Amino acid sequence: MTGDSCDLLCLDLPQAEEIRAGLPPLPAVETAAVGARALGDPTRLTIAAALASGHELCVCDIAWVVGHAQNLVSHHLRQLKVAGLVASRRDGRMVMYALTSRGSALVAVVLGDSVPAEG
Repeated sequence: MTGDSCDLLCLDLPQAEEIRAGLPPLPAVETAAVGARALGDPTRLTIAAALASGHELCVCDIAWVVGHAQNLVSHHLRQLKVAGLVASRRDGRMVMYALTSRGSALVAVVLGDSVPAEG
């Protein structure tokens, strides 16, 4: 055997077909990949962790917590929102951000034990 491939065709067809049939459909995999890519950036992951801890925050608070300029935080929040991981709502003159349920779940998986516990 050279590298990571078999020298012999040893396919267990019944098992392989069962696994193939149980795979999620391509649109679901593509959506999951978009979310995973969104959290692949350290700044976005830090913002998501802040939202996991603070539940709902305005851009000013997030910028202060993560130590970045508001315009940079806004840019990253837009990317998290496009990925379906963050939702926003207007509260007077402020825009409040929170993780979606999907965002919370993905942040918990990515950060593992490092994710803040929900209060």
